[in-house]
Amino acid sequence: MKVSSSLEQQVLSFLLDGGEEPLPAEMVAKKLGVPATETHKALEGLRSRGYRIEARGKGFRLTGFPERLGEYELEPLLQTRELGRALRYFDETTSTSEIAWRAAEEGAPHGLVVIADQQTRGRGRHGRTWLSPPGVNLYLSLVLRPDVPPARAPELTLLAAVALCEAIRDTGCERARIKWPNDVEIGAHKAAGVLTELSADERGVSFVVVGIGLDVNMGAEDLPEEIKTVATSVRIALGKPYPRARLLARLLERFETWLDRWEDEGFGAVRARWTALSSTVGSRVRLMLDGRQLEGRAEGIDEAGHLVVRTEQGGLEHVVAGDVKTLRAAD
Repeated sequence: MKVSSSLEQQVLSFLLDGGEEPLPAEMVAKKLGVPATETHKALEGLRSRGYRIEARGKGFRLTGFPERLGEYELEPLLQTRELGRALRYFDETTSTSEIAWRAAEEGAPHGLVVIADQQTRGRGRHGRTWLSPPGVNLYLSLVLRPDVPPARAPELTLLAAVALCEAIRDTGCERARIKWPNDVEIGAHKAAGVLTELSADERGVSFVVVGIGLDVNMGAEDLPEEIKTVATSVRIALGKPYPRARLLARLLERFETWLDRWEDEGFGAVRARWTALSSTVGSRVRLMLDGRQLEGRAEGIDEAGHLVVRTEQGGLEHVVAGDVKTLRAAD
């Protein structure tokens, strides 16, 4: 269930739905059952938060979103109950996951989001560096406190990948797919990744920190030479920039929706959706397992979230972790 909307949220919803057509303030006021003066106050409130709203005659049109991604700017866009309701924004930090981890240790609530405009030590899988220039992408970490045994916590990595992939597809990037276990590609080029870290003991899960890096508005000219052939962004895929604030709000909404389903229905719903969005399942893959190089066909993920590969020798391997390369015809 979504939270009740403030007047600013309701007016913003009308502006988002209105597209390029100017929206008469009086019409919005009538539909909302408030005086026109209140609608104008809401418009001014949105402008103060960084939303660019253009007046045309007696109508208004949304022409831009806040550049800053702080709590004040994002509040009118958020349609979540918990995720992002506590938010810490930094113009620059080392790593949002480091900040989120310390905050969780100090008792930060479920749903805290730490977001930075720039990271100096952004982290990817296996200790790799995540390129984190300012002003163009999304770098965020969420603190989650699920009431599940530690063995189920890895399911959150796959859940995060589903939410992330769906949010990217919501921008119009319909080719977005999940590469096992937690990268999101657009047309076989990496655009986003998930890094999940767990704190647990014999009593259960204390907290989980889910870090997300998403390349939104980097241009092809911004990509280092060493990753130009393997990386992309939403902007490159769409051929135009996309508002980071809108994408962040949509990501948090998708994430919370899937958390609700996971809690109500278990891992099965997440597993089915992950499989439907996967670029790995059904493909021929190469992987390293216990020092052995194996090739085979990825058949899906099991109930624990492990990748199931039928090798060329006919056996089944359940891959817990590691790099899996999708093989093309020339490989």
